[in-house]
Amino acid sequence: MSTETSQIHNIGYRNYDGPRLGRAYARRSLFTQSLRGAYGLGRSAKSKVLPMILFAVMCVPAAIVVAVAVATDAKDLPLDYTRYAILTQAIIGLYLAAQAPQAVSRDLRFKSIPLYFSRPIERVDYVIAKYAAMASALFVLTGAPLVILYIGSLLAKLDFADQTEGFGQGLVSVALLSVLFSGIALVVAALTPRRGFGVAAVIAVLTITYGAVSTVQAIAFSQGAGGAVTWLGLFSPITLIDGVQTAFLGATSASPGGNGPGAGAGAVYVLVVLALIAGSYAVLMRRYRKVGL
Repeated sequence: MSTETSQIHNIGYRNYDGPRLGRAYARRSLFTQSLRGAYGLGRSAKSKVLPMILFAVMCVPAAIVVAVAVATDAKDLPLDYTRYAILTQAIIGLYLAAQAPQAVSRDLRFKSIPLYFSRPIERVDYVIAKYAAMASALFVLTGAPLVILYIGSLLAKLDFADQTEGFGQGLVSVALLSVLFSGIALVVAALTPRRGFGVAAVIAVLTITYGAVSTVQAIAFSQGAGGAVTWLGLFSPITLIDGVQTAFLGATSASPGGNGPGAGAGAVYVLVVLALIAGSYAVLMRRYRKVGL
């Protein structure tokens, strides 16, 4: 009859005595990683192609506008700062359609969310980091052309005060656009772990809504219902931004007939924009309520 014996082996495990960086560091790291990923940095070369192409496409028209202004000794830029994002909305939509699903759908599809939450990070940290990274990436995309326009206007020796004011108004506009559009795109992308579905859904929400609203606005304007044109702008993200900047940032409305909202209607536009931003954040928080997903 044999007697079993137990042995304890010291294999050198030691307690960690170094610094613990905590939630703030984890949140910053997730933000930085997500922001870099929005332009393919730190990822494969294939992942860099589309965002870099779209960034270049956004900036090329601004460079052309500057070249024309310099060559013709123009007294002002042929394109207002606040109009640039409105005219390039298709590029913005494509960028968000490509990058918003990349930011959130992959984590859902491969069920890596619990790995994030195993660190000193909570649901609110994840949502804030992802939202802030997507909005920052979009602000870089939409703000860079305005910087080109502003530098070009100074090189063309246009009026410094006018150009600085227009540049500031343009930055405020694209900052608001970035927060609004990023929230909507992340909500749509987070509803499905399938990236392809997310891409199609983001394009549909940002592009089809604008096409539908613009068509109805044109019909209303042709029928002499100019007042309806203003209120119809509440039903599309891009027309919302157009209405806010028309009412408060001195922009010219892109709606049919240039019938943008006044200060009273503009306040409603602002409230709707803020409600959509808050609603997007609330939906994202609800989406990530369960760690296991």
